[in-house]
Amino acid sequence: MSLLLAMFGFSLAMSITPGPVNMVIISSGVNYGFIRTLPFVSGATIGFTLLLAAIGLGLYQVIEIYPQLLRYVAIPGSIYVAFIGYQTAAAPTNHADIEQLQKPRFYQGFLLQWLNPKAWIACLSGVAIFSSSDNHSNLLSFTLIYFLVCYISLSIWAIAGDRARLLLESQYRRKIFNRSMGSLLIICATYLLYSQAFTD
Repeated sequence: MSLLLAMFGFSLAMSITPGPVNMVIISSGVNYGFIRTLPFVSGATIGFTLLLAAIGLGLYQVIEIYPQLLRYVAIPGSIYVAFIGYQTAAAPTNHADIEQLQKPRFYQGFLLQWLNPKAWIACLSGVAIFSSSDNHSNLLSFTLIYFLVCYISLSIWAIAGDRARLLLESQYRRKIFNRSMGSLLIICATYLLYSQAFTD
């Protein structure tokens, strides 16, 4: 029981704390609402869970042999996060233009997790703590717990964005919000790129 509680605590800490995915989700909640953000939430949750399983089932050993692999992920991943940040900052603020935009897609949430350096670090840390090479039962339990906790946590961010719409009804307020969130994503992408690609 104590191991399951530890898995739950780790999953919650990693899922609920701010990061690139959560910032995209709350921005989407503000601009598109909770229901239209759910495909992105589902894609991000499934994408992370499959990344966790892949690392636990063997990719972890590959990264131990070739640690520079994380740098190869960090560069396109950070660029992708920065691109989403730019899109968020430049997003239209009146309802007519927002309705013409494509709502966040499942594949975008999935792809963002596989290109998100924070997701890779979280998976590597979790596998190192809760998994063993000779017994995959702990990995299975950890993956299932993480799936549930991640889905609920990301949904909470989407709900928070949806509720924040009430405070951001004016175009001016929404523009300030979008530019702030977009700038935070770009800053986050820059930090992730620097920490993973340009430091030993």
